[in-house]
Formats: sequence, structure tokens, C-alpha cells
Amino acid sequence: MIMFSLILEMEVFFLLILPKVFFMLFPALLWADILVSYALFVMQNYLTKVWNISFVNAAGILNIWGGISMILPVFFLFLVDTLLGNRKMLLISSISYSLGIGLVTMSTPPVLADATGTCKDYSPKCIHRPQKVLFYIGMSLIAVGVAGNFVSVKPFLDEQQVDKEHDSNEAAREFFRLPVFIVVVLVPIVGAVALPFVKPWSLRFGIPAIFTAAATLLFLSGVFLRGSWAYREVTPQGSPITSVCRVFFAAACKISQPFPHDDDRDLYLYRENGLENDGFRKTRILRCLEKAAIILPNESPDKGWRLCSISEVEDAKIVVRMFPMWTTFIVCGIVSSFGNTYFIEQANRMNRRIGNWKVPLQVLLLLSQWAKKFLFTSWAKRLLKKYGKHGPPMGIAVAMIFSILCCITAAKMELRRLKVIEKHGLLEFPDKNVPMSVFLLLFQFILLAGLDTFFEMSVTEFYKDQSPECMSKYLSCFARGVSGLGFMSSVLSVYVVGKLSEAGGNKSWFQHTLNKSRLDRYYWVLAGLSTVNLVMFMLVACCYRYKTPKGPERNAESPPRGVTAIPPDENGSNQFFNSFG
Repeated sequence: MIMFSLILEMEVFFLLILPKVFFMLFPALLWADILVSYALFVMQNYLTKVWNISFVNAAGILNIWGGISMILPVFFLFLVDTLLGNRKMLLISSISYSLGIGLVTMSTPPVLADATGTCKDYSPKCIHRPQKVLFYIGMSLIAVGVAGNFVSVKPFLDEQQVDKEHDSNEAAREFFRLPVFIVVVLVPIVGAVALPFVKPWSLRFGIPAIFTAAATLLFLSGVFLRGSWAYREVTPQGSPITSVCRVFFAAACKISQPFPHDDDRDLYLYRENGLENDGFRKTRILRCLEKAAIILPNESPDKGWRLCSISEVEDAKIVVRMFPMWTTFIVCGIVSSFGNTYFIEQANRMNRRIGNWKVPLQVLLLLSQWAKKFLFTSWAKRLLKKYGKHGPPMGIAVAMIFSILCCITAAKMELRRLKVIEKHGLLEFPDKNVPMSVFLLLFQFILLAGLDTFFEMSVTEFYKDQSPECMSKYLSCFARGVSGLGFMSSVLSVYVVGKLSEAGGNKSWFQHTLNKSRLDRYYWVLAGLSTVNLVMFMLVACCYRYKTPKGPERNAESPPRGVTAIPPDENGSNQFFNSFG
């Protein structure tokens, strides 16, 4: 997910932006992030092999980390808009990223063995409190780095764009096409093939740490440089979240005030600059928020926190109305969490050979990313464009269908794997390879890629279409944060399902090793839960009141009162259709 978004950003940077900044910085950042993503992709194996913890506990650690890294952008975006700006946020995230992967490298047994008096073997007896503390601190810092990059990389690139009259040098674009090809295509392939052949875990983590440190030093050289090559910095302008909080505060302060009569609404409701005379729409279930716009006697026009305009109240209503839809995203997050945990645990002891070549696990990640970019992205674009305002909810429904199919496919593959284990008597030998091709798992990886692609693109387009322009990026981050909450909820779901499976004195479905567990039954439970979640989403989506943006391919009628249509761009086309073009 992270690597895919960074690749797209790199394409935009090299092909559309002239070297206002150091053109070697972002290839280095991309290479470092790719290598880190490959290292973290097999972290499940590191925890089960070296730490010798159960695959369930290892998955729990990684899912909590993944959830935190998806929730943090909500807070970081607020800090960027109110205090830090994108340059300072990237400075913090880059340093955190470097320190994090460095501490994870130091947590491996050989690195600090002499200093701590412990052994150097990659075994549980060499993992003590210092190694665990370094590991957890390092993973926390990596989460900060991932979240900061997610929030600020693309906006920072946009801030560095030069004027359009200096941005049409076709020769420069041609010059950078080869570096783009190398970065986007060759580096991921080389990383996926070469890095797994590095056996020591200290080097598997250390090589990405070196690249990340070098990229951070390059970035710092531009941050502190003064002159024509220095990075452009945009002053923070404030966050719309503050306005939403003001609405709730003002409404709470005036909770005892009666509503003005309809004939007196124009006199007693605050309209900023008098431009909102037709912009108010009654939302019956949320009329309590309208009290934030009531003008009390002797109340100063300088609103402060006790008086909000009608448009601010309407923006707050939109945020509240989206909460029911957000709750349906949690299950999608639970299913998405399988990719770097349970799926990797399944693939780890299966037959990965093609002839004499043992295929690295990272190739599965690479193939999944290619399926996202070259297959599902184009399908999602066509769906979103064809069905107009109903395209995003349909795309989210398709993502949920992918989650159901992914769970069913994973359940069938796991049951087949267990039958092969039983047939060959491997139940008590979890370290031996199962004579079953790992490429049979490719179907569930591809279905998971479909879930992630349709969900990310549809949610982004939905909030770009249905929310106020100032709130769209925040609401997208909220949706991502809710999905991250699903990652963390997967830990709770495993615990609950495990306890329920023990009812009647039965053995829990989750044992220390995967061979003795019944992960297939857990997948079936989640398939049923995903089906119920799809039905709930369809009910919420049918009840939701949609905006109807204007555009040549949309309904040309005027939008209803209180709804602001998305304006066409300078070419006369609607931004809804061009957002991924």
C-alpha cells in the first residue's frame, strides 16, 4: 500500500516537476521506502522464528503497529495545517523513519551482544529485555515515519512546483524518463529478488536502515540549504477541524436556547458576510447543531467559539452524517490486515520453488502491487466514472465483495493445506515445508489487492465528491483511520473467536503453530461477518443523502438548496472524473 502510493508520487514528480529540488532526493527516498516495506513484509517470520512467539501473537503485534500507523495521519494532518507545515512534518517523519529502522536493526541479537552480554544467535534465548525495548521503540518510530510521509509527501511535492511557464520543458521530461523507469520498475524487482537472499536478519534490516539514513541526510541538506535550491515552505493556514469543534462547543453552550421560528431565521441565524441566505438546509436529526448559529442579544460579530456561521454548521452536519458509513469500514480493515500476517504465515512453509530457484516471499508483495496498479486501478476508474455520484459507494461495495471472496478463498486454501499436512504426517513438524505450491495463495493475495484498491480509490473519491472541499482530505484520513482501527480490532476478533471456539471443552482454533490451528474456520467466520457488513453498508448507503455535482456527464439540473456542487475546472470538465487522470 505504502510502496504503491510512493511509486505514483514519483511518477508525478519526475514527469511533471522540473528539478527545483534535488532530483536525486526522491529516488533515494523511494528506494529506502521500498526496501523498508520488503523488510517489514517478512516481520511475521522474524517474530515467529527468532522470538519464537506464536503466530497469533506475532500477527497481533504487527496489526496493532499497522493500525497505529493508519490512525496517526489524522492527528498529523491537523498538526501540518495548524502548526508545522509539510516541510517540518517531512523532517520529523524522515528522522523518525531512520531512527526507527535503525533501532529495529540494533534489536537483532548480534548487534548489541557484546554490550549487553547476551549471545549472538538468532534464537529466543538471545532475545532479552534490551532487544525487546529497542524493537518496540523502533517500530513506534517507523509508524510515525510512515504516517508523516503519508500526510506530507504529495502536498510537499505540490508546493515545490515552479510556475507553469517554466514547467513545460519537454527535454527535461525526456531526460527523466529513464530514471523513472529504473525507480518504478527495476528497483522493486531487484529489491524483491536480492534482499531475501541476505540471510542475517541484522543485514536484512540494516541495509534499508543505511538507505533510509542516506535519504534523510539528502533531505536535511535541502532543508537547511539557503538559495535557489532550497525547499519552498508554505505557511500553515489553519485546520477545518477547528471549525467543526467550534460548532459542537457553540451548540453545547446554547443547548437551552429555543429554535427561532422559520419567519425569523434570517434575523437570528448568523450568516458570514451575508452570503449564506440560501445555503441552509434543515437536517432534522441534527437540528441541535443549528443552535451554534443562533445570534444571542449583544453577541459580538467576532464569533470566537460561541457563534458559528450557517456554512460551518452544515459542514459539521456532513461530518456527523458520515459516521454510520465509517463504522462499516472496520471489517474491511480486519480483512486487509491478513496480507502481512496470516497470509505470510501460510506461505512461509509452502513449496516456493520454480525449478532450482526458491521464490522469495517478497515476490508475492510485488505481484500484488502490480495487480493493484495494472489491473484493479483501471477497473476502479471506469466504475467511478460511469456511475457518477453513485460510483464511490458502488466501488466500496465492490471492495467488500472482494473481502468476502478473499476470506472464502483463503479458507479453502488453508483447508487444502491442512489436508496435505495430515496426509504427509507434518502436524508435529511446523518447520518442515508443506509439499503444496505457494502460488496457490496468489489468488487470495490478488483478491486482497482488489479490496485495497477499490476501497482506497472509492473512499477518496466519495469524500472528494460529498464533503466540503476543505474537509475532503480530513475525511479520507478519518476513513483510513477507521480501517486502521479494523487492523487493531483483528486482535480482538481473534481473541473472541478463540474463546468461543473453546466452548464445550473444545480445543481453541488458535494454537502456537499454524499447523495445529484451524485458521480456515476463522476465515469462514470473517466471510460471514463481511457479508453482514456488506448488507449494513448497502442500507447506510441507500439512506445517505448525496450531493449531485455539476458537470457535462452529470445531471445538469441545479443542486438542491444547501448543497454546493463541485465546479468544473478550466477545461470545462468535472474534477470528479479528473481526480485520477
